[in-house]
Amino acid sequence: MSGKSVVVTGGFGALGRATVRAFLEAGWRVAAVDLGEAPEGTPDGVLAIGGVDLADLDSARAAMDKAAGAHGGLHALVNVAGGFRWQTLEDGDLSGWSALHRMNVTTAATASKAALPALKASGAGAIVNVAAAAARRAAAGMGAYAASKAGVLRLTESLAEELKDQGVRVNAVLPTIIDTPANRADMPGADFGRWVQPADLAATLLFLASDASRAITGAELLVAGRV
Repeated sequence: MSGKSVVVTGGFGALGRATVRAFLEAGWRVAAVDLGEAPEGTPDGVLAIGGVDLADLDSARAAMDKAAGAHGGLHALVNVAGGFRWQTLEDGDLSGWSALHRMNVTTAATASKAALPALKASGAGAIVNVAAAAARRAAAGMGAYAASKAGVLRLTESLAEELKDQGVRVNAVLPTIIDTPANRADMPGADFGRWVQPADLAATLLFLASDASRAITGAELLVAGRV
């Protein structure tokens, strides 16, 4: 049993649920935070905090304070919350660029800022951000999404430097296509077995949050499956 506590943002989605299970099975005290309401079937022992706008600092702070208060502190923050939209620049609405920035970059930055006091107080905190392989090279129609996930990488790099002498590590994972119901619906003819399985990505997130990776900060880890 780890005896540690973690907040998983976007904790009600496909990857969020897998991440919650991974930490719970490893003996962590887990809080799942999301914009929506907690779904049925939330595992016993998980503190589900719904209705949280993670792009709003007051809302994010209230959620982090609730989690830290319930679990006797906070040792890790896993920023899963985010969104995706495929659109070309020529045919797409420019509002999609700001929307994806808010969903992916602003939520990660705001959640991290809100969690920092508790993470620093733990003496050995960790933040793990979910970026995307597309942040390194964007395909057609992926400009807005890739730009927002590149922002997550720059946030990770900068925050790792900012916090490396304050007891908080910051790392990011860069998955390719994750095997989720939404992705299967969007790409029904694909070979799903080549995609990244949520449980495998969750295990990577757990590793980067745990003491096993205590020497790692500022890393950007590609999780590619067989894509």
